[in-house]
Amino acid sequence: MKNLVILGGGYGGMRALARLLPNHLPEDVSITLIDRVPYHCLKTEYYALVAGTISDQDVRVTYPEHPRLNIKYGEISGVNLEEKKVLLEDESPVSYDDLIIGLGCEDKYHNVPGADIHTHSIQTIEKSRATYQALNNLIPGSVVAIVGAGLSGVELASELYESRPDLKIKLFDRGSHILSAFPERLSLYVENWFNTHGVEIISHSNVTRVEENVLYNHDEPVPCDAIVWTAGIQPNQVVRDMEVEKDPQGRVILTKHHNIPNNEHVYVVGDCASLPHAPSAQLAEGQAEQIVQILLKRWKGEELPESLPQIKLKGVLGSLGKRHGFGMVADRAITGRVARILKSGILWMYKHHRG
Repeated sequence: MKNLVILGGGYGGMRALARLLPNHLPEDVSITLIDRVPYHCLKTEYYALVAGTISDQDVRVTYPEHPRLNIKYGEISGVNLEEKKVLLEDESPVSYDDLIIGLGCEDKYHNVPGADIHTHSIQTIEKSRATYQALNNLIPGSVVAIVGAGLSGVELASELYESRPDLKIKLFDRGSHILSAFPERLSLYVENWFNTHGVEIISHSNVTRVEENVLYNHDEPVPCDAIVWTAGIQPNQVVRDMEVEKDPQGRVILTKHHNIPNNEHVYVVGDCASLPHAPSAQLAEGQAEQIVQILLKRWKGEELPESLPQIKLKGVLGSLGKRHGFGMVADRAITGRVARILKSGILWMYKHHRG
């Protein structure tokens, strides 16, 4: 019996499970899923959990059940590629025949002193719970600094305003406009929403260090009651420690079939993979679909395709609280209630009609 081991029950890992189970897993293959929590977490919705507008249970999705699916809970400490083993803290290693690494990302602090110690995070369910506690225990009038005005920072700032309008929210961004990855029209729309609702945008910022309850912008101190870091990501530490070829962002360089070069048994999916698009849940799912196709052919001894189709991304949607949103769909910019309704609908479909 061959053992396919999947590291991480994120969007890539879940899509791989959905495509293999219940009816497409060969009789001589079993699956071991390893994660630190006993459910799939909707990471794209952590901002709302942190703001307190949804409950912890709203970001959980149960793992599938199958006689040949073994779900193992633990902290992954490394991967031994030579011995084909996954190393776990305080537990025996898990051997694999094929491996899908989907461990996601962590905050990247860009060598800013104190940022890793004195800021809160929304990168994991555990850290998001702690950030929720910190923000929602603040007294009225407290100052919350959000460092980074990409999609995560913008969604968190808007949701936190709706949850706690009594707080003073400051959004720090290095550029001249927030949401630099989006067209300027969308950036201006979101900036106008923030200006209307009293969220302060601090453009051209340069956070030089962080101390307890103090953020230094261009070396000038800004007193804060809480600081949340959303200013960059990097691959999981386990992947950063792997001795394989990586791109300048630390993501693993792969073959056209999504495996590590010269190792057809190890695949990398999602935030840890070097791909032509920015990391996203949608991209991880598209990549997982292709990895499953490759695995099924390899298991059957069939010839692999000369090339794989380009993963098509349908667009990006962001929320501004519960009633407004923004995004790009089919290269078209959309704003307002329609964008928010679309995002809510996609989330509902994902939770209730997976696979």
